[in-house]
Amino acid sequence: MKRYILTISACLMCFLVKAQTGYNYAQYDAGLGVALNQACTDAETIKKTPALFLNFTYNHTPFLNYIAELQLGRLAGGDSVNTISGRQFKNNYTAATFRAQLQAGEFIDYADSKLYNALKNVYVSSGLGIIYNNMAEINRSSPIPGFVSTGRNTSTEFFIPIKAGYEFKVFNSYDEPTIKIDLGYQYNYVLGDQLDGIKAGSRKDFFTQLVIGVKFAIGGYTSYRKSISHQ
Repeated sequence: MKRYILTISACLMCFLVKAQTGYNYAQYDAGLGVALNQACTDAETIKKTPALFLNFTYNHTPFLNYIAELQLGRLAGGDSVNTISGRQFKNNYTAATFRAQLQAGEFIDYADSKLYNALKNVYVSSGLGIIYNNMAEINRSSPIPGFVSTGRNTSTEFFIPIKAGYEFKVFNSYDEPTIKIDLGYQYNYVLGDQLDGIKAGSRKDFFTQLVIGVKFAIGGYTSYRKSISHQ
């Protein structure tokens, strides 16, 4: 009798495990990546500069995520010789952000549609960030005599990140998403005017980023209400 009970229990466990294939996911991810920056400020010339970042993600569901991120990078712009204002800067910055991210799979039915299944990983994201600006180089003097801009060499400002992109999920043999590749575009609206170390005009500074990153599942496995990998 004990042998029959053990056999039935083992079969039942196998059935339950198989039934959950494609439904399980890790609640926590760790990631890293790179970004290509462009700063739109009081300096006329826009330049492309790099950034690196690390992030930690809490997955409330596979498609609703909360992301804390630390970023180190450089922003630059202007031309001290070939512009009227003479404004030029290089900002070695440190930034931290917290964002909520919503993917289409949270609210669309993708089980029976190849199109919706492909679109389920499209996301939008926003939150709040803080950036520490440190001018490695700065020029506020114009070739025009007497025309000098003001500003600070260091500052701390809040900004609002708004991001859209696509998350490619890589699944293991149990159809659990273990690696995620992120391609995105992020607009960062700064709530101040010292991103370039120059105070001028009434328009706030902002910078944009083309982002590529990778995340790795690190544990806390739980189940979702529907198959995550469903084709």
